[in-house]
Amino acid sequence: MANIRSQIKRNRQNERRRLRNKSVRSEIRTRTKTAVSAIDVGAEDTAEATRAAVRRIDKAAAQGVIHKNQAANRKSRLMRRANAAEEAGEA
Repeated sequence: MANIRSQIKRNRQNERRRLRNKSVRSEIRTRTKTAVSAIDVGAEDTAEATRAAVRRIDKAAAQGVIHKNQAANRKSRLMRRANAAEEAGEA
């Protein structure tokens, strides 16, 4: 346990940030899973679910929860999957 007041405060701040980041990451995973399952099933709300996931990923990157390149990779993977499913549905 820290004895220095500034370190005690820093520990409190880190804990608050950790909990906030944890909830944001959890929401990213949830929205991504929802979008992926909608894509796989071919549901009507696929575009909306994908848009929600991409929006949440962008928001997390803006907040600094995930790195901007990590956000770009996640969005790219999701969109590539959506486009592949769309083309498979047309053919």
